[in-house]
Amino acid sequence: MSENNHSKEEILSKVLRAGRRTYFFDVRSTRADDYYLTVTESKKHTRPDGSSYYKKHKIYLYKEDFVEFRDLLNEMTEFIFDKKGKEIITDDFDDETPQEVSEGLVEEKFTNVNFEEL
Repeated sequence: MSENNHSKEEILSKVLRAGRRTYFFDVRSTRADDYYLTVTESKKHTRPDGSSYYKKHKIYLYKEDFVEFRDLLNEMTEFIFDKKGKEIITDDFDDETPQEVSEGLVEEKFTNVNFEEL
């Protein structure tokens, strides 16, 4: 195996499917044969023509950051649960981020449908 391929070797992979989002957790090996973690979010989007595509975002976590990362993740998730509870509050926005919506950068999508007419 070449040294370049070894730096991307997957050791362990897990998948979390969450509606239109999928999270990939991959343990990989460095050139020095140490391990690190990549977390990839993949989200399905639809083009106006009806075809779909995926946007991916990836973070790399190295062992020296695990403890602080975990501690901050726990602190932030507990804060959210304490303030908003564990009940899921959904918005039906397609491609917008919550910040774009709250800042008024995206027009709200709403269609008035009378179900009695259907």
